[in-house]
Amino acid sequence: MTPAQLLELADQCVKCGLCLPHCPTYAELANEGDSPRGRIALIQGWASGQLDLAPPLEGHLDRCLTCRACEVACPSLVAFGRLMDGTRAAKVRLLPGWRRSLRLAWLKILSSPRLTAPLGGLLRLYQRVGLARLATWAGMPRWPGIGPWIRLAWIIPSAAESVTPSTPRSPDLQLFTGCMGGLAQGRAIAAAQALCDRLGLRVRVSPKSGCCGALLRHNGFPAEADAARAAWSRGPDHPPLVGLASACVAELREGGPGTPQVIELCDYLDRTAPLDHLAFTALEGRVLVHEPCSHRNLLRDTGAVYRLLARIPGLDVRPLPGNTTCCGAAGTYLLSQPAMAGALLAHKLAALSKLAPAFLVTTNPGCALHLAAGVREAGLAIEVCHPVELVWECVKGRGPRA
Repeated sequence: MTPAQLLELADQCVKCGLCLPHCPTYAELANEGDSPRGRIALIQGWASGQLDLAPPLEGHLDRCLTCRACEVACPSLVAFGRLMDGTRAAKVRLLPGWRRSLRLAWLKILSSPRLTAPLGGLLRLYQRVGLARLATWAGMPRWPGIGPWIRLAWIIPSAAESVTPSTPRSPDLQLFTGCMGGLAQGRAIAAAQALCDRLGLRVRVSPKSGCCGALLRHNGFPAEADAARAAWSRGPDHPPLVGLASACVAELREGGPGTPQVIELCDYLDRTAPLDHLAFTALEGRVLVHEPCSHRNLLRDTGAVYRLLARIPGLDVRPLPGNTTCCGAAGTYLLSQPAMAGALLAHKLAALSKLAPAFLVTTNPGCALHLAAGVREAGLAIEVCHPVELVWECVKGRGPRA
């Protein structure tokens, strides 16, 4: 976006302050610069040439989670997400060429399933030979820069699993696995494939999956993000594109008419699949539902998750307290802003400690890894998983309903 375009978006804000109670960073820091209207004022000052892009200003902007809770609360319908993405793109354009290239290369590594897929096996080896325990003993999870990576290295192997491609004729749906699906949601993808097979649904899982574009867009590369999203453009004769990750579904839906049917998996199962024909094994225990910002604030309908879990006899299903506030994962935010990510995670862990559920479910893989790392470090006996994993666990040993 040009400075004029940024100003046009920013000028829609009337500075009423109704967004302030909904902003996680403002709640933590009580600093106007870390509120939505404060950030908008800073963007206006920079775009109009009244303020320089100095480190303090950049700090306020970089601490934004882009959770978009402020958009839901805004009476003026300010497109805050578009404004922040545009501002980050404008900042990236000001970087020296070598820094832009280095940042883009790093993001393309993170968003390449060909490069991320082998990491699960490498991290299992990292744990098996004792390097993970050595890093923990040395206090490396608390080191600046490397700490978040060390924390995630404990968790990823438990979520990773190879994705099995399938290309049936006349598929009923195509499962979108994304750039890090096998690494961060491998078990969930396997459960989704098995459940759909039990339901008699023909599932296409492309052997050449790829990024939806969200990772690139939120880090200042909109053209590359558009290209990644365009690769998933589909005509009206294609089966619906069904995604497990709420953030990916939200990004693909914003692609316009080229992606007319992009559905979140729980929503698809709830309103499309013949679940009434399944017999469910009872599962005693409490499950708390974490509602990711991408699901709550962008897709804006988390009801299917609760309805899906309500089919499991004996399960006590409740929302995780504080669902209106981001957990701190926010894409790459947990890596770039570990202090704030940790502070927001602490609120979730306090609620989990108090309610002591057996399971915590979430529809976003980044949130799942972030929450699971916190659960492990807090010593809580809670399994963090995707809702479809619980559903399949209660179905796989049963035949059809009598």
